[in-house]
Amino acid sequence: MKYEKRNSSHTVTAYKNDLDQFIRFYTESIEEFDIYKIDNKFVRKWVVSLMEGKVSPRSIARKVSSLKAFFKYLMKLGILDKSPAMDVPLPKIRKKLPNFVEEANLAHLLNDGFFEADFRGVRDKMVISLLYGTGIRLSELLNIKDGDVDINQYYIKVTGKRDKQRVIPFPRSLRSLILEYKEIRNETFGAGSTRFIVTDKGEPAYEKLIYRIVNNYLGKVTTLEKKSPHVIRHTYATHLLNKGADLNAIKKLLGHANLSATEIYTHTTFEKLHSIYEQAHPRG
Repeated sequence: MKYEKRNSSHTVTAYKNDLDQFIRFYTESIEEFDIYKIDNKFVRKWVVSLMEGKVSPRSIARKVSSLKAFFKYLMKLGILDKSPAMDVPLPKIRKKLPNFVEEANLAHLLNDGFFEADFRGVRDKMVISLLYGTGIRLSELLNIKDGDVDINQYYIKVTGKRDKQRVIPFPRSLRSLILEYKEIRNETFGAGSTRFIVTDKGEPAYEKLIYRIVNNYLGKVTTLEKKSPHVIRHTYATHLLNKGADLNAIKKLLGHANLSATEIYTHTTFEKLHSIYEQAHPRG
């Protein structure tokens, strides 16, 4: 997973924890762990125990996916002839519609004096503007270097999941903010930074800092319970779709591996249309 599929460290850890949990369940039930004695009936028993333990359907699906991937790997090595996790029924997952910030609220935040003119204020505005202007992931934002930002061609280059690189255009209005941010950053800390976004001490920014920035500023313009960088990513995609952007284009901009991951935003826009219809139609 780490070296061939290039999965993130979070994914590798999650899969390891799932397999450790399954092995613990097996040893508690049958004592000594024996890979050759696992059958479909036992895997189903594990799933039932997870359901009885109030584990969410989404988490159960991921745990079974971890197990299936493990058995598939053992089949590839010739250790097993078939997977004991084949055709294991899973609880239905209710798709959650992604939260997003209304366009007017974000415009209010970025245009109406919420940010100070010092380094921290300019940096924080850059963080919000870049996330909203490109829809990039938090991990992608943290790894951007100065050389990845082309202010003349109006694009940034990011490295996404599984080390896949993509080029994303950013709004022309962002150019002046980028220049202002780089100037105040270099005046404050010098031009030797290895990362585009830095902390108040000039060091590379980290996850919790970006979460705090986003949570703080979104809290000024929205009552959404969740206020995270990923909510801004959802907002970016939803606003593009609402403005008529092609779904395949949005898929490429977001760096999704397949269209099904992007189609969730069509449900969001339909919900919005349905709400408008109910308010506006005489018989709504």
